[in-house]
Amino acid sequence: MDERTRATRLLEAQDKAAELFDAISARRMVRAGITERELSDEIRDLAAELLGVTRHWHKRIVRAGENTLETARGNPPNLTIADDDIVFVDLGPIFEEWEADFGRTFVLGDDPRKLALRDDLPRIWNAGRDFFDRHPEITGADLFDHVVELSEAAGWHFGGVIAGHLVGQFPHENIPGDKIESYVAPGSTHPMRRKDRSGNQCHWILEVHLVEPDRRYGGFHEELLDLPGPNAQTLSR
Repeated sequence: MDERTRATRLLEAQDKAAELFDAISARRMVRAGITERELSDEIRDLAAELLGVTRHWHKRIVRAGENTLETARGNPPNLTIADDDIVFVDLGPIFEEWEADFGRTFVLGDDPRKLALRDDLPRIWNAGRDFFDRHPEITGADLFDHVVELSEAAGWHFGGVIAGHLVGQFPHENIPGDKIESYVAPGSTHPMRRKDRSGNQCHWILEVHLVEPDRRYGGFHEELLDLPGPNAQTLSR
């Protein structure tokens, strides 16, 4: 498959993921009184009904309150979403064997600090992408360090152990050698603009996980890093 077709398929998958998040927002599915697991199941059913999604390449993640401090690797207790809560949703739906990875943060109520964190997420994400665009030889470690710096400059802690990863046709391959080279993370020292062992261009997700300085809550934002297309950054409510 040629590179233009691969890029088109990845962008189409992301567009459909954005459509799903539009529907989640429009239907006000993120609400008080429902558990994280119940909301995850409702989103699963909506994705199947609306877009025919039957598989996700990573577990569906819905985190509320103190659970927003947890990374994707964690398995915290199932919380009930509360009034004035902060919630993030991280989904990896598969569309015709192409992976999307999309994350957004929702705030219930009008807490100014939670709203500020939510609004800083896309701003920092875009600043990270701008840095990537300006540095042709950038490594995963370089980008991770810069996103951490951006987060701290905005008054937050960076809550992730990575700031992104490879994405592609399901299941995406790890680059040969140390697994860390598949991530935007410390120790990932190969240029991000490279080809995989099949000769295909590597494509990347950038993710930003911000944590409030007193570690009471956090938020999350992710999407495709290296392909042009409409950015859905306003999808945060």
